[in-house]
Amino acid sequence: MSGELELIQYLGKFTNDPLGFVKVVFPWEKPGTVLAQRKGPEPWQREVLESIGRRSLNPDAAIREATVSGNGVGKTALVCWLILWAITTFEDTRGVVTANTETQLKPNTWADLGKWYHLFIGKSLSKLTATAIFSNDDAHERTWRIDMVPWSENNVVAFQGLHNEGKRLIMIYDEASGIPDGIWEAGDGCMTDKSTQRIWCVFGNPNRPTGRFKECFPGGRLSHSWNSRCVDSRTISFTDKGEFNQWIKDYGEDSDFVRVRVRGVFPRAGSMQFIDSETVNEATQRDASVHLYEPLCIGVDVARFGDDASVIYFRKGRDGRSITPIKLRNTDTMTLAGKVSEVYAQYRADAVFVDGGGVGGGVVDRLRQLNVPCFDVQFGSKPNGTGYLTGDAGVQYANKRAEIWGAMREWLKGGTIPDDPELKAQLVNLEYGFNLKNEIQLEKKEDMKKRGLDSPDVADALALTFSLPVQRSEWAGHEGPHEDLIQHEYNPFSNESIWNENHGVSTQD
Repeated sequence: MSGELELIQYLGKFTNDPLGFVKVVFPWEKPGTVLAQRKGPEPWQREVLESIGRRSLNPDAAIREATVSGNGVGKTALVCWLILWAITTFEDTRGVVTANTETQLKPNTWADLGKWYHLFIGKSLSKLTATAIFSNDDAHERTWRIDMVPWSENNVVAFQGLHNEGKRLIMIYDEASGIPDGIWEAGDGCMTDKSTQRIWCVFGNPNRPTGRFKECFPGGRLSHSWNSRCVDSRTISFTDKGEFNQWIKDYGEDSDFVRVRVRGVFPRAGSMQFIDSETVNEATQRDASVHLYEPLCIGVDVARFGDDASVIYFRKGRDGRSITPIKLRNTDTMTLAGKVSEVYAQYRADAVFVDGGGVGGGVVDRLRQLNVPCFDVQFGSKPNGTGYLTGDAGVQYANKRAEIWGAMREWLKGGTIPDDPELKAQLVNLEYGFNLKNEIQLEKKEDMKKRGLDSPDVADALALTFSLPVQRSEWAGHEGPHEDLIQHEYNPFSNESIWNENHGVSTQD
């Protein structure tokens, strides 16, 4: 017990010195440990820790620290150090840690916390679980803790209710650029307690050129409230400079890819637009040109909300204009499936691709009951490398939806679409970013709605026509008279069969 008391007293000396804390509580440069080759925090990490230490001496002012950076600079490590410092050096500290996605939070942020916790000399003073770290004193278990809380726009109360008057309160947003404004606004409300050490730290890559994270930095409307910094990945001792140099060679120093992933600089305003306006406008003005044998593909985007439309889109090779898309509102899945079946037979389509997520699964099932061969396309599934069809082979996509939009983007450079204001707006309004694997990830429909934009139903339907390669067909898209889809060797009602029977001629070999 005396040993634990001495440890508490020793660590208590660092209540307002997070940098000093980090220097002494981990086995830096100790042979046989994972830190044998590490001398301590990187310069930018030291800067953040020193800043918090200086400003923690004034409990009447909230501490707001914002860091934007390129890849692999040690953001998550710093998050872990701050958690351990905050809960160890101030009695009854309360806090919340969140990230842009639960996938980022659990296997990355919290998993790294486990690694640093086991290296920490004071780990006996607290307990670490899958969702929280808290005091080992049972009497303080509920009042002395920091919780991992995946954000939810339907549960902002979890953030609004965080107060700790007279004590220490810490909030940390990891990968903050993807956290919606509602959660940031809830965080604002947590910074209102008087005589409380309030610490709010946000970290992330500059994936989006707009949003609350961007506004924390110079030029943003909230920059006056935040102490901010930009960290270039090339300044970090343990990053692979050769890989960064290759990226610069491939993409260019001032490309958005290098700005976001290496330099830690926000992309140019509007530059995260996935498809540019010039490409779209040229596709509306170009003369439709298509080969007779090009396959006719149908894409079906199924509406999920009352104000959205279900869309049936037709594309034959480079012609996405000649057959007018069908837009249906307030249509149930059975009616939509019936309409798809009708146009499939009418135009003798070669392939039908349906967004099978959510209620779209019902459309897929009904079409198969109607003997319409269709493909169930899951937007969130893994891409399968169809980019070679349209010239974007080698581009890395996060999921199937991003891949088919990438194929559509390349196709638009030579394809034709109708001069439809709704379709044009949907094509150019979609934004994109990069995930942690440097894969292109498209903006979600829900996020577009938050920006006051319509769901890209028509554009998604066109993109669906690029889901898989389709074999060419002689009569694809032919609406006129044609032979039956199913041919029989013997037709008893044909003139030839009747003549043969009347004259005793066998029709069998």
